[in-house]
Amino acid sequence: MSNLYVLYEHAAGYALFKVREFEEAGAFLPQVEQSVTDLSKFNSVVKLMGFSPFKSAAHALENMNAVSEGVLTDDLRLFLETNLPKDDVILGVIEPKLGAAINEMVNINCQHTGVVPEVVRGIRCHFASMIKGFTPQSASVAQLGLGHSYSRAKVKFNVHRADNMIIQSIALLDQLDKDINTFAMRIREWYSYHFPELVKIVPDNYAYARCAQMIGDRKQLTAEKIPELEEFLMDSSRAVAIVDAAKMSMGMDISPIDLINIERFAKRVIGLAEYRLELAEYLKSKMHQVAPNLATLIGEQVGARLISHAGSLTNLAKYPASTVQILGAEKALFRALKTRGNTPKYGLIFHSTFIGRAGAKNKGRISRYLANKCSIATRIDCFNEAQTDVFGKALRDQVEERLKFYEDGELPRKNVDVMCEAVKEAEEVFKSLSKKKKKKKKRESEAGLNGTLETTHDESVAAETPGKKKKKLEMEGEEEPVENGVEAEETPGKKKKKKKRVEEADESNIADESMQQEMGVDEPVKKKKKKKKSAENED
Repeated sequence: MSNLYVLYEHAAGYALFKVREFEEAGAFLPQVEQSVTDLSKFNSVVKLMGFSPFKSAAHALENMNAVSEGVLTDDLRLFLETNLPKDDVILGVIEPKLGAAINEMVNINCQHTGVVPEVVRGIRCHFASMIKGFTPQSASVAQLGLGHSYSRAKVKFNVHRADNMIIQSIALLDQLDKDINTFAMRIREWYSYHFPELVKIVPDNYAYARCAQMIGDRKQLTAEKIPELEEFLMDSSRAVAIVDAAKMSMGMDISPIDLINIERFAKRVIGLAEYRLELAEYLKSKMHQVAPNLATLIGEQVGARLISHAGSLTNLAKYPASTVQILGAEKALFRALKTRGNTPKYGLIFHSTFIGRAGAKNKGRISRYLANKCSIATRIDCFNEAQTDVFGKALRDQVEERLKFYEDGELPRKNVDVMCEAVKEAEEVFKSLSKKKKKKKKRESEAGLNGTLETTHDESVAAETPGKKKKKLEMEGEEEPVENGVEAEETPGKKKKKKKRVEEADESNIADESMQQEMGVDEPVKKKKKKKKSAENED
């Protein structure tokens, strides 16, 4: 019978336990559960075979990331090869992915079911008291630190962080649409007590809120305000109709305080409507950065809804075309399967313009074709390194040709030919982008070199200026001023310079003497002459 060993991954390190005996049949009996929770009884069930602590917090984080991804690290492999016997053994693990990696790399049979979860529960409960020199407080500190660093790394290096911005933006856009409609209905109902005729003249919600804010009291509305109304209504006839209706309105009079509240509420609704437009532009730019081909093919908002419904661009790329076709119509699909009725032909892609332009008979066919192209575009966006919308334009042209084929019978181009043309065009685009990047890098490097040269030039000029001043002073000092035929006395600066020259001459004489002594040459005459010269200079 093979022995069972259990691998336990803790924030402090790896631990390996040997299971002596444990009944799988009675694992959930109260007596067996008590033996797991009681330390003295649990020690008779399992035995610690080895413990390998982590060297640092970064080392622990690296190993935990590998465990969560199902990767066997070198440290864990060495630990298992050192502590596990080479006989027939079964290793119990919690992570099935890690078990598969261990079985593949080390050739050890792994198990994650049966008694393993119950044994690991007991180890987790008594781990701090089973390791020498380890306390529950130090265990909780290690777990807290590793948990914080692991979560921080997951958030920081999240692959779907750009997709999350799109998901939140489209969700907010839908919520704003609902809120603006609700608030606009409230303004219509509220202001209609005072000016009921305005509802029929201005049906648009945003324009109605602008009118309500600008008009205020209808009795003060005159022909002078017609140009202001024309600015946002873009219709002179409607502006004149509003002024005429205000003169003959059947609405009741309203107090100034009520008008102030209506104007403030209308201002808020106008601000929301303007922010909604800004958010739509932000979503458009974000979609062209993350998924340019999908946005070009099916539109920014429909593409964003598909990404939001799938959870991320990667998840959407993994879906087959048949799933993309009915994405968003899950309730209708399961209802049709339950009642054995007709399954839905389209989900979120129904909001695309292509399906609306197709005939009633061809809506299902064009939705299936469009889902196929959306799946291709999503995979290109997800797994292509450089982003470009060349493939999205080619796929959109294919859908247009398919629509013409359904209407007129004109044969579309083959998919192979279209994709070959798109690949060639994409290569040209990538080349131009690489050239632009190289030029940009050259400019930046040249700008950096120019900046360093300028700074070095300035430093050299700053270093040279005091020297130049000294030279000028020396030249001025060397010129002996003569006044009334009498030479001026020597300045103290001149005396100091002379002393320095004398000292330098003495040093050179000493050096010459030492050289002559080494060479064995005596020149007493020259020494005397030099001494005389030095004495004259001192005088």
